[in-house]
Amino acid sequence: MSTNPVETWQTKAELPRRMRDESLAQVQPPLTGIPEPLPLNCQGLPKLVLTPRELELTESYSVEQLLAQLHSRKLSSEELTRAFLRRAALAHVVTNCLTELLWDDAIARARYLDSLPEPIGPLHGLPISIKEHQGTLGKNKTSNASYVSYIGKHQGSTLLCDILWNAGCVHFARTTQPQAIMHLETESNIYGRTVNPYNRDLTPGGSSGGESALLGIRGSLFGVGGDIGGSIRVPAAHVGVYGFKPSAQRLPIAGGTGHMFGRECILATNAPITADRDSLELFMKTVVDAQPWRLEPSVRYQPWVPYKFTKPLKVAVQWWDGVVRPHPPVLRALREVADACKKVGMKVVDWDCGSLDHARGWEVLSGLFYPDGAKEVLGLIRDAGEPLLPLTKFITEEQAHVKERTVQEQWKLVTEREAYRTAYARHWSSTADEDGQEVDVILCPPAFGTAPPHGQSRYWGYAAIWNLLDYPGAVFPVTTVDPEKDVKDLSYEPRNAEDQFVHELYNAEQYAGLPVSLQVVGRRHMDEKVLAAVKEIELALGRI
Repeated sequence: MSTNPVETWQTKAELPRRMRDESLAQVQPPLTGIPEPLPLNCQGLPKLVLTPRELELTESYSVEQLLAQLHSRKLSSEELTRAFLRRAALAHVVTNCLTELLWDDAIARARYLDSLPEPIGPLHGLPISIKEHQGTLGKNKTSNASYVSYIGKHQGSTLLCDILWNAGCVHFARTTQPQAIMHLETESNIYGRTVNPYNRDLTPGGSSGGESALLGIRGSLFGVGGDIGGSIRVPAAHVGVYGFKPSAQRLPIAGGTGHMFGRECILATNAPITADRDSLELFMKTVVDAQPWRLEPSVRYQPWVPYKFTKPLKVAVQWWDGVVRPHPPVLRALREVADACKKVGMKVVDWDCGSLDHARGWEVLSGLFYPDGAKEVLGLIRDAGEPLLPLTKFITEEQAHVKERTVQEQWKLVTEREAYRTAYARHWSSTADEDGQEVDVILCPPAFGTAPPHGQSRYWGYAAIWNLLDYPGAVFPVTTVDPEKDVKDLSYEPRNAEDQFVHELYNAEQYAGLPVSLQVVGRRHMDEKVLAAVKEIELALGRI
């Protein structure tokens, strides 16, 4: 009598990789002209591989402009979809950003949309990409969320996918996320490491790093990610695109593959990551206009109403968070944007984090991420036999406040969360005491610097504090690293171990040419105001 050998995690992980590779093998015509070895900066490769028409469609238009052509039938969805399928395949070759290329499904959907007598919605014919664990519509109705334990797990569509589908989109690519979906970069035992298209030695961020790597080389213009600690905003910043974290429960979230369902102490939110600013609002308006609260009761009833400013903004600049000093390019970007805001008549003040104790905020937040001491997450990983990756270990086992708590201990920590939120809200309200005008938004870094080397994304404070507060935040590109301008301050004396670690990471030459982005943050539930403020700030920068 024979028995089957025990299946190893490595053997099990071959299945989704094979599915991915088979999906990429469908690309027609096959990609040619890719140099070996690949350059560190891969931004020039599309011109070597794609046709002139493919380059035009993927590089020359905003989403709004493409949609105008699709709605007027000057452009077919099939032609556009094929262009992005081939560019996404190239993006994967250089960044390892895809879990699946939906070649047959996407072309069939595009042809169907082209056959209709009229466009069916605001996204009619537009190819969109989506983070793997959030589901999709198509033949492959499984999602592993980068857990070996979940390989082959049934998922299918979600309410968010259905809304985007009914608005006329074409799902064409699924993208990578890290182990446990909780790194600020993207690496898993199933798919390996995703890299930055501006410098393959650096990270594209995480956990929506597959999306950012894909958008960072315009393999997609309109993507879906998620954010619970910076997972949209950090990757958007690292590749110089736009990302938005709305207030929690503004968009539908249920149905994705993940872990710790039922935990409500810190809520994740699905969120857009896009190649242009206006697409952030298009995404939000499209989803909210579908009234998702009628089908997912946890979604807050709040129709999308664009915000209009009636007087110049009052912008508070957070130069640092009191824990870690940002790298020189980020500080320069803050100065440049603050100066531009002043020149157009905005009030610009400092946002002093000294009394707000962001370090304590992280302690509360990290504990609330895993009120079970990460028992479920670590169990899923270890039960499958797969190794625990360093950044998973960092966020679960190396955080002093991550521990298994009793119900009463969790209640206490949630009470501390509410006290922290209350103190922050009152501090914000007090900004009106001096001149009668409350600060409209905070201008701040989304991360301590630009995209760091792999394995070094170990400070979450600039993004994650806003998840604790449940404040909406939008990231936008500002400039690029210039070694002549962004010189390291060798006289700076770090204030603590985290500050020392971040200070020592900076090397202007290594980061030369990388995108530098900033973040605009607003009060809770002021999602529309944040996006309106980004537009006003970009007007001040002369971009509109």
